[in-house]
Amino acid sequence: HGRLKVKTSEEQAEAKRLEREQKLRLYQSATQAVFQKRQAGELDESVLELTSQILGANPDFATLWNCRREVLQQLEAQKPPEELAALVKAELGFLESCLRVNPKSYGTWHHRSWLLGRLPEPNWAQELELCSRFLEVDERNFHCWDYRRFVAAQASVAPAEELAFTDRLITRNFSNYSSWHYRSCLLPQLHPQPDSGPQGHLPEDVLLKELELVQNAFFTDPNDQSAWFYHRWLLGRADPQDALRCLHVSRDEACLSVCFSRPLIVGSRMGTLLLMVDDSPLNVEWRTPDGKNRPSHVWLCDLPATSLNDQFPQHTFRVIWTASDAQKECVLLKGHQECWCRDSATDEQLFRCELSVEKSTVLQSELESCKELQELEPENKCENMFISPSLGCLLTIILLMRALDPLLYENETLQYFQTLKAVDPMRAAYLDDLRSKFLLENSVLKMEYADVRVLHLAHKDLTVLCHLEQLLLVTHLDLSHNHLRALPPALAALRCLQVLQANDNAIESLDGVANLPQLQELLLCNNRLQQPAVLQPLASCPRLVLLHLQGNPLCQEEGILEDLVELLPSVSSILT
Repeated sequence: HGRLKVKTSEEQAEAKRLEREQKLRLYQSATQAVFQKRQAGELDESVLELTSQILGANPDFATLWNCRREVLQQLEAQKPPEELAALVKAELGFLESCLRVNPKSYGTWHHRSWLLGRLPEPNWAQELELCSRFLEVDERNFHCWDYRRFVAAQASVAPAEELAFTDRLITRNFSNYSSWHYRSCLLPQLHPQPDSGPQGHLPEDVLLKELELVQNAFFTDPNDQSAWFYHRWLLGRADPQDALRCLHVSRDEACLSVCFSRPLIVGSRMGTLLLMVDDSPLNVEWRTPDGKNRPSHVWLCDLPATSLNDQFPQHTFRVIWTASDAQKECVLLKGHQECWCRDSATDEQLFRCELSVEKSTVLQSELESCKELQELEPENKCENMFISPSLGCLLTIILLMRALDPLLYENETLQYFQTLKAVDPMRAAYLDDLRSKFLLENSVLKMEYADVRVLHLAHKDLTVLCHLEQLLLVTHLDLSHNHLRALPPALAALRCLQVLQANDNAIESLDGVANLPQLQELLLCNNRLQQPAVLQPLASCPRLVLLHLQGNPLCQEEGILEDLVELLPSVSSILT
């Protein structure tokens, strides 16, 4: 850090050692005295004096801050108002001296928050000025930023004033994670959306202005990651309201399935599902596919025969989620075995934001600029940083292409993922998972455009499965030749799945392949299934008749076929 290292003589080193030993003896003596007084219940001003000696040198002693709070609480009931005010003033001064010793002391900032919170008329303007002074010394002190957010909330400071404060600090130094983060908290407050809109979504004019600001930042210093992270937040989406993604009715199963946008518990204080059949309420019992009362994307209920009577030309099913009044409706026609209603991933923009011409133009310009920036230093690496300088730029390029047109840029996106892994091999697993997520999103879009219920995901080097709640209507799924180690429980969302191909992976567990009512064929050749017991979940699939297991370690066991026939008696064809 530019400081000259001065060599010390043996005499100087010995003198420093003796000085440290003297300080340690005093430190231990004072600490022991505090603990003895606390144990004896002697919580008086002498404890404040003793803890001041220790905390003044080492503010990160959490137990001693607790002791001071206990003393101050006791003195509140004993001291007259004038003496108590003087005590609080002294405590605030002591806290400031501790912060000068260590401006990033968790305990000191927390104790100051606690103390101010107990005052009848705290001077919040003074606290804001204190924050400004400490941020003047170190504008990236996130402990001080946390405290400033607390003070601003207590003082009801207008979000616009705080946003202007972040403007000043970012202008002074773009490398300021805390200031960028504070903007992401303030902007949704300044621009709240209507009740029907996703909270946290910014109006387009504000978004374009922020994109310009952050672009200036990362082109000024491409090696700093804070602006790249803020840019990722701007490209992201606010969490939408809880929604019913899909409603499916099966006459064969006498079952109705509902798929949510995220895992929820039906019947909790958060909300429940109301079912209307032919405009009349129907009282049903809701359950998850595995029968456990825990958050799930998919909830089911059994339907009485009267609601599926084929003597009528049609039956109308409508479900309402009481927490948000979201609803779905579908009509089961006479002679049909199923009906459904689902959100379209393309129409609802589930995987990306809808772009106006202006926003699309801005993002396209940013994409070209980021590519130029990356080409300037293609081999730029930083061995001693958590994140290499080019990682932020490469990730931003990928996210910009996803925002503009994920299908058009699919092949180019995959190439950038390869470059990313070469630049940052420490995060190869994370990048593989992110790549898998994007590929699955693209596959869902392609499936919808083709208007089919078959999904081919073979030979894509997938490491994880996601968005399975979008696949409730899929009948055939091919996951062969990937790098999957397990089939996740979310697979239970595929209520219509008949054929599942998962050959040539690294699958060790089948916990996710359970309670699939339509599954008939399961192909699991060349995986890592070790014991017959791992196949137990398949017993819950009533229509399973074909099971391929060739090339798994368990096939080497003597008498394995007899064991599997006993374990899965309803499966008529098991190939080992």
